Amino acid sequence: MSHVQLINIKETSGTRHAILNDINTAFGATPNMFRAVANSTAALNSMWSAFAALGNGVIPAKLGEQIAVAIANSNQCEYCLAAHTVLGQKAGASSAEMTAAQSGNSHDAKTDAVLKFVLKVVSQRAQISKDDVETLRLYGYYDEHIVEIMAHIALNLYTNYINVALDVPVDFPKIKLSATDAN
Repeated sequence: MSHVQLINIKETSGTRHAILNDINTAFGATPNMFRAVANSTAALNSMWSAFAALGNGVIPAKLGEQIAVAIANSNQCEYCLAAHTVLGQKAGASSAEMTAAQSGNSHDAKTDAVLKFVLKVVSQRAQISKDDVETLRLYGYYDEHIVEIMAHIALNLYTNYINVALDVPVDFPKIKLSATDAN
């Protein structure tokens, strides 16, 4: 049971209703995470705007979802792991690719480099070296990509923390967390 109320779109109005309506239209339902965040219209607007902005960025949707499952698994966020596995498959990733991403792995060298970088940023709380960034450059990522990868990390940490701390009920098909070095 969630530690905060899950806002019902039918019982709200104004800006909160408008944003929840946009989310409902995008997903065909209103995921519990957004219903929990809707307790604060400012937080809801911030989160939804960040998803929209990154959805129009230079990082492809498939890679964004692989980043999300790697971070979700690392943070033991069952909600985000389930949601982003579904979204990753909708973005063209295979089930095997999403499973590999949970552990920060990919058969594609460019994707693998990003996932390793992402998990290092998360595990080391952003205390990384210039060499870590330079490794991404070797795989063809430029400053725009690197900064956007950092934005994906920040958004996923935010959503993981919301879902774990507030115990938001998972309303996507559940995915088993895989073992990580942190476990």
